[in-house]
Amino acid sequence: MRPWSEHLPPGVTAADVRLAGAGSLVAAWRARWDEAPDRVVLVDSSGAALTAAGLDERSAVAAGRLRAAGVGSGDRVVVSAGPSLDHVVAYVGVLRSGAVAVPLNGAYLQPEVAQVVADAGVSAAITDDAGRGRWITAAVPGTVVTPPDLSGLPPAGPAPGGLDAATGDDAALLAYTSGTTGAPKGALLSHANLLASAEAVCLAWRWTPDDRLVLALPLFHMHGLGVGLHGTLTAGATAVLLDRFDPGAVLDAVDAGGSLFFGVPTMWHRLASQPGAEVLSRLRLGVSGSAPLPPDLHAAVAALAGRPPLERYGMTETAMLVSNPYQGERRAGSVGFPLPGVEVHLTGGEIEVRGPNVFAGYWQRPDATAEAFRDGWFRTGDLGEVDPDGYLRIVGRAKELIISGGYNVYPREVEEVLRTGTWPPGAPTAWPRTSDPGAGSGSTRCPATPWARWCATSWPIASDRWPLARVSYGRPRP
Repeated sequence: MRPWSEHLPPGVTAADVRLAGAGSLVAAWRARWDEAPDRVVLVDSSGAALTAAGLDERSAVAAGRLRAAGVGSGDRVVVSAGPSLDHVVAYVGVLRSGAVAVPLNGAYLQPEVAQVVADAGVSAAITDDAGRGRWITAAVPGTVVTPPDLSGLPPAGPAPGGLDAATGDDAALLAYTSGTTGAPKGALLSHANLLASAEAVCLAWRWTPDDRLVLALPLFHMHGLGVGLHGTLTAGATAVLLDRFDPGAVLDAVDAGGSLFFGVPTMWHRLASQPGAEVLSRLRLGVSGSAPLPPDLHAAVAALAGRPPLERYGMTETAMLVSNPYQGERRAGSVGFPLPGVEVHLTGGEIEVRGPNVFAGYWQRPDATAEAFRDGWFRTGDLGEVDPDGYLRIVGRAKELIISGGYNVYPREVEEVLRTGTWPPGAPTAWPRTSDPGAGSGSTRCPATPWARWCATSWPIASDRWPLARVSYGRPRP
């Protein structure tokens, strides 16, 4: 695999890179605010703007109010709301107070909310949904609940103490992830973990104060929060916060001066099919992540934008890990090579990583933590392949690997055949499956329906072209 030094700008060497040198996220951000206090750092959907000095002042007040409400260093605070200026002010205030933010998906239902907040043992919650607030207090009685404007909290004292005291080793984020099985686990990330990742992408993607990110991703997810918002504040740049993803609104924001857009493949698909999509050519950089970008969509976006989108790879437990290069070939179907500071290797096909961005473990889950690490390397659970040019490709999940007749069959190969194969008119692209222990670990065969028999008899057997032929789907059981 290629070394991470290949991501560095001209004139910068690996010896020059000192990730998380500022210590905490807040220390790094405040240094940027002091450099240019009048710079606009946030703009919302209505056009309302907040300068660096304004964010500094308002987030200090927010931290003081949280302190006045009894929130102490290390306490867990839910942040669950749509993107807005108040949301960002409150989130930064949580970090400045020394507390730990717990992002919560606004689409969660009551059982999911209850499970997360009870496990985290939250002391306060910032939410724009009164019903969600009631679910939280029902699960953890005594939780202080407030809207994002913090109107539910007492005023801050004249000189609130304990602000901005967090160090790089202190926890900043408790982000819950389900992985492939079981109840959600809380990944506890430190200020240094998150800052190292933000600084790495700023270096690799040439993120500067002149950039303007059109941010239409939710702020409860690492893509929107840990990359989009953290990267903006670390670079001293500007983010345009859209309250939801709307293709027309994104294109309007790009047309109004947006230089960056980060999205998932579904977003890119909708943008590419939107009238006026040619304004994507005004972007300096378009990034896709959180799921593989199909090669045909990669080509379509490249044609519209005048340059290929940049695919990258990260996880809740690590923030960003791997990226296609800003300068150099952005290879379709690949996620590139390690970002600055990150080490990656494959063990039995599984991607393992280590670096300053990798979390130390799961919240109150020593068993899960021990299982997740091997000799100091975090086991991602993702399967990868490295091509002859040193680019990493994600091919599936370790627990989803199908072994049939001694052959490894990766889920992504199956999905690609389903997506691009030539099917008879009206034929389904999915069907019930039943376990077949005799064929190998994780292997399945589908029932001998007419459609399944067609699959088994009509596809070419050349496994390099038709990976599904290796699975023997639909062959009648003897």
